[in-house]
Amino acid sequence: MISVAIINVTSYTGLELLRLLAQHPHLRVTSVTARSLAGQTLGEVFPQLYALPSFTTAIDPMMVIAEEPAPSDLAFVCLPHAAAAEAVAQLLERGTKVVDLSADFRLRDVAEYEQWYQHTHPVPALLESAVFGLSECYPNQIAGARLVANPGCHSTTAILGLLPAFARGIVEPDVIIDSKSGISGAGRSLKLGNLYSEVNEDVSAYSLNGHRHLPEIIQELQAVAADNGHPQSAIRVTFLPHLIPMTRGLLATCYATLTPEALERLNSSSIQELYRAYYAGSPFVHIVEQPPHTKWASGSNHCFIYPTVDTRTGRLIVISCIDNLMKGASGQAIQNANLMCGLPETAGLPVLGVNP
Repeated sequence: MISVAIINVTSYTGLELLRLLAQHPHLRVTSVTARSLAGQTLGEVFPQLYALPSFTTAIDPMMVIAEEPAPSDLAFVCLPHAAAAEAVAQLLERGTKVVDLSADFRLRDVAEYEQWYQHTHPVPALLESAVFGLSECYPNQIAGARLVANPGCHSTTAILGLLPAFARGIVEPDVIIDSKSGISGAGRSLKLGNLYSEVNEDVSAYSLNGHRHLPEIIQELQAVAADNGHPQSAIRVTFLPHLIPMTRGLLATCYATLTPEALERLNSSSIQELYRAYYAGSPFVHIVEQPPHTKWASGSNHCFIYPTVDTRTGRLIVISCIDNLMKGASGQAIQNANLMCGLPETAGLPVLGVNP
């Protein structure tokens, strides 16, 4: 068994990791931290863990939550940005492999990170060795990495939806992404805007001046275009997120103008074939023949993508959806950990979601 630590286990992502790791055949949770609840047991904080059968060895409900992690082979860091970077540096010094669920190591350019997150990066030297944790892009790099930066939920959905188009050079560089997510994406901290009476029966747009997942989207689309011989000097992305009154789920609708050459030879059927060929061998990405629903992905690590062509406007329209706590966070973190540890990519991850 591979020993695992969860840093900040009381976050939504930490709790989701516990749910998944309880059934993982190769990873065993040996250390958990949460400074505000140090000294309490996991079962006291999360009583549902007492339902685990007595023969389960992956998680012990009587494990005491600590302020600092014990040594382990692998650690999942679920801290906010800035605080995460310092914890990651300490873990790497111990020789621990790390999957960081914060934003601290997703951007390769330290100046861009500091512009978007408004503070000085604590350990900029680590940006060079960190691997962006989208396994559909970088499986070999993730397998050899000591530090993997788990992508954001909005960026995961948008990037997966647009990767084949930019890799094959069939779209112009101007893209619009309309993204809608459930309230759990805002985290577990108490905020006025997250209260039930504020969000119930309400839909709202936010971050109109720029969401922090935007530079990730541009970075990765630019990289895949260049790597496949279709360099785009200035990809322009209009990205607008919306808050939807549901617990979990994320759906992005992406619009991109097809190049004249692509418009002549492609239709909705051939676009579907192009996408299926691109994601052949990717166990968690599924190209579907009707617009997907967020409930299809709920509780699973799957991403459902529906690409089509609007011949009237000459635009590619791609609808992509995930569970923001799974493929958008903890599920993807375990997918990355599996690759880092030489395990099957799908180990410990649910085969199907929960619907309804």
